[in-house]
Amino acid sequence: MIALLYAVPALIMAAALFGAYHVVRRWNRARSAWRSGLTAEAECLRVYPVAHGGGDSFVRTGLRHVYEFRTREGRVVRFEEEGGPGTTMEGDIVTVHYADGLEVVATAIPHLRRSGHGLAAFMALSFIGVIVLFCAGFMVALTVFTSALHI
Repeated sequence: MIALLYAVPALIMAAALFGAYHVVRRWNRARSAWRSGLTAEAECLRVYPVAHGGGDSFVRTGLRHVYEFRTREGRVVRFEEEGGPGTTMEGDIVTVHYADGLEVVATAIPHLRRSGHGLAAFMALSFIGVIVLFCAGFMVALTVFTSALHI
């Protein structure tokens, strides 16, 4: 029974840290594209809605865009991005920022300072930090409580 009381917060912490990894990874990818200074004109090939959650949980919806552009070297790159502007429709031409390399990293989201992307990442990481601290505090309190009762 005591093991279950440790397992639940440990699983919640693991899920929160996995979410933090994805937030940091997405932010770093977009930041590397913005910092590279490379831009190209891309065509929006497709726009479709996505939904996360459902059932008994909160449903979050958004738009996913499929873009295609040519790098300076002439390589054709197609990528998908969630969270772009709702005003971009199929056939629109947008400016993408990209970082060239073995795997091209690209984003059509406006630069960090104008989009609030960095602030959103900071807020998400702050929320995840509160969850992790709460779970860790619960586990420490449980350890103190069980050691005091000699369980």
